[in-house]
Amino acid sequence: MNIETKIITLRDELRQHNYNYYVLDKPTISDYEFDIKLKELQKLEEEHPEFHDPTSPTLRVGGTVTKNFETVKHEHRMYSLDNSYSKEDLEDWEKRIQRILGDVDVEFTCELKYDGASISLTYEDGKLVRAVTRGDGFQGDNVTTNIKTIKSVPLQLKGNYPPKFDIRGEIILTLEGFAQMNKDRVEAGEEAYMNPRNTASGSLKLQDSALVAQRPLECLLYSIVGNNLEITSQFEVLEKARAWGFKVPTVAKLCKTTEEVMQFVEYWDEKRHDLPYETDGVVIKVNNLRHQEELGYTAKAPRWAMAYKFKAEQVLTVLNEITYQVGRTGAITPVANLEPVLLAGTTVKRASLHNADQIEKLDIREGDTVFVEKGGEIIPKIIAVDFTKRQASSMPTRYIQNCPECETPLVRKEGEAQHFCPNDTGCPTQITGRIQHFISRKAMDIEGLGGETVELLFKEGLIANYADLYVLTKEQVMPLERMAEKSAENLVNGVAASKAIPFERVLFALGIRYVGETVAKKLAKAYKNIDALIAASEEELVAVDEIGGRIAESVVQFFGNSDNVEIVSRLKSYGLQFSLSEEQLENQSEKLKGQTFVVSGVFESIGRTELKKLIEDNGGKVASSISSKTSFLVAGANMGPSKKTKAETLGVPIISEQEFMSKLAE
Repeated sequence: MNIETKIITLRDELRQHNYNYYVLDKPTISDYEFDIKLKELQKLEEEHPEFHDPTSPTLRVGGTVTKNFETVKHEHRMYSLDNSYSKEDLEDWEKRIQRILGDVDVEFTCELKYDGASISLTYEDGKLVRAVTRGDGFQGDNVTTNIKTIKSVPLQLKGNYPPKFDIRGEIILTLEGFAQMNKDRVEAGEEAYMNPRNTASGSLKLQDSALVAQRPLECLLYSIVGNNLEITSQFEVLEKARAWGFKVPTVAKLCKTTEEVMQFVEYWDEKRHDLPYETDGVVIKVNNLRHQEELGYTAKAPRWAMAYKFKAEQVLTVLNEITYQVGRTGAITPVANLEPVLLAGTTVKRASLHNADQIEKLDIREGDTVFVEKGGEIIPKIIAVDFTKRQASSMPTRYIQNCPECETPLVRKEGEAQHFCPNDTGCPTQITGRIQHFISRKAMDIEGLGGETVELLFKEGLIANYADLYVLTKEQVMPLERMAEKSAENLVNGVAASKAIPFERVLFALGIRYVGETVAKKLAKAYKNIDALIAASEEELVAVDEIGGRIAESVVQFFGNSDNVEIVSRLKSYGLQFSLSEEQLENQSEKLKGQTFVVSGVFESIGRTELKKLIEDNGGKVASSISSKTSFLVAGANMGPSKKTKAETLGVPIISEQEFMSKLAE
């Protein structure tokens, strides 16, 4: 069997196993056997990219269930909604309802359709016991640990609530919170997120719940399902949920006719831009729950609900010029400079064109009249060209071949979308970008020094890299434009004070590609000091929890550059922290070195985060899924049965919270 045939056969086999497991609920192989086949396919696809298939089981996204999270079957199925786009659609829907219900008065509850990631929360005796993503509607991922970090999700209810029920809602990012996240990422030299919805959805799949806790996520609830709830209407559902402590927006309205429904739709189609979060329509539900029960469901959606979708706001404007920006890592981003136009409440002048492939795909040219819309209501993007307005003299866009800042020929690595300027030590924008990252709030947080001052210091020849900051004197800085004696003192003092910044933040400040805050913390914890990290090989780095090949390669390349090593050596001589402090090392040991733990369930005396920290502080590795390399499964209450079964199948020892503590105390 040749390689292509083998890949195709494996894909077909895995698709069938997925269907058996997720659709038929009749698996014919174990999780372990599935994982082995999946890894085999992943390896073959990596070695033979010419056989790429966007529908491969290794690339499934959206409603698929990842192997990093326990799969949970919904007790009450999560249905999709049918969509409508006109008053006529709603009137036809109302007629269908009347045909089934007969001659009865029907009221409707109108709510805004929140644009986020769907979630189902299960409460028992007023306590949150489980949070599951929508998945394919029949089953989803257990993301309880991550959901518990969202402050608008009550862990304990108040008032008079049913003994058990599921409540459905959307996990969202407010527009303000999303903007701040992107501001922080850009300041750190990282690529901005595209839109709040995808970012919120991605947050639920992060392995580190501490990272989720840092994100300004909210949960907006809108539906309750369960048995013997003693609730009679959808509007009452909203009122009850609000009384129990859930975050339920107050804009819902009870309507008696489709005329009133359309008034609600038209009002919010105009006013939605004033809201703190994204909406993409209105959900209309038959208010009476008994009527809902009678109407029932189609194969995909409830007959008693309809989503009226707002049309995405688009405008036409002229693309005057395409320019190119250089990031601190050398990444080139093409930018469309537009004739200013008002869109969704703001004036848009620029839009990212992302990369050369996007320009070629849309055939975008200077002078074109283009359709612009706000992706996710916030980021301007060009979605199409109005070719009827293209001038006869128009010429195709030729992507630049040289860096716009230093004229160095650009490179594009295989498999990467962006072009890069390889002149990292001589390109002015890259140099100042790295220094600006170094001084940023989440890195060295140097007071008295901003981005404009960095550019000025570089322009005047006072600094060529971030190590030069530590030899600046007040006398050198004072002659600079807008720099008085006091501000010069503040700058020098701020640089000196940054010498106390802990190792993990110094490591982040160095600006190693792919080494963000979280990765820097993991590397600092694993290697304890910079010398050990510099000496680490790619193979050794990959062995660190959650450090993949791309990060490992980047770290080795960074320290393989003699200029970078020299700069680090200078920073060490200036007194920066390049090892963990005695306090950080105090509670660490090598007791669990070489052992891999999977933590599952709810624990009595310690939280999951603290338990994982104990493992890592004592030299162990925490994995998210069970494999033949797992040393122990630490099992708490409500542990998923699939993990238990897999551990037993592989012969992985299952220990309790108390047994783990005893092991640690030995």
